[in-house]
Amino acid sequence: MDKVFKALADETRRRLLDRLHEHNGQTLGELCARIDMARQSVTQHLAVLEAANLVSTVRRGREKLHYLNPVPLHEMQERWIDKFERPRLRALGAVRRRAEEAMTDKPAFVYVTYIASTPEKVWEALTSADLTADYWGHRNESDWRQGSRWAHVRTDGSGVEDVVGAVVVSEPPTRLVTTWTSPENEGREETCSRVTFDIEAHADIVRLTVTHEDLEDEGALAEVSFGWPAVLSNLKSLLETGRVLPQEPWEVPRTG
Repeated sequence: MDKVFKALADETRRRLLDRLHEHNGQTLGELCARIDMARQSVTQHLAVLEAANLVSTVRRGREKLHYLNPVPLHEMQERWIDKFERPRLRALGAVRRRAEEAMTDKPAFVYVTYIASTPEKVWEALTSADLTADYWGHRNESDWRQGSRWAHVRTDGSGVEDVVGAVVVSEPPTRLVTTWTSPENEGREETCSRVTFDIEAHADIVRLTVTHEDLEDEGALAEVSFGWPAVLSNLKSLLETGRVLPQEPWEVPRTG
């Protein structure tokens, strides 16, 4: 939390976060174009934001895209703001979100977690139907080749598919990109959101970045903002301890 406070203490870094809030997933060049500062200085500010986990980066070919990571800000809000001013701020926040909805692009969610594992094991956990059944409560079924279909299938034996999509990029064990939509909308690209898993090794740990883009609206953003941390916490527990969490984390009551 100290790193978060330090990062937010600088006006330029706050402006960079504002730019990413307006349009997530920008390159260094795009950010520099809106900040009257040398490229090297902007890079240094972004490094401070990354160290505080307020910004995460994803490689797309030769480009390095920067994403706002809301998790530390959410934790700060819960610790220092919500318990004192929750009712009034919730009402004000709702008004502000409604005012901003018409001005923003489709929302996106980025989550970063660190796992004591290897890229190969993380890749297997993301693509094995049996392992996803263990920590996700659904079987993710596909051959995981580029262009193939994938399905999020219930584990109750009914065969019901709750999410379907296509494999857009498959680069084991470092990158997997899939589209997501409901079965009734299968084949309608305009209804699809897009999920990217970036797997990066560092010594004995792995940084897993999940980017969920092209969400339909703020309601969908709220759902994935609750769902992804639960699923990825269960995945982390399985890989690090050999066991999923004692209770299904998505069953924990939501607060606020």
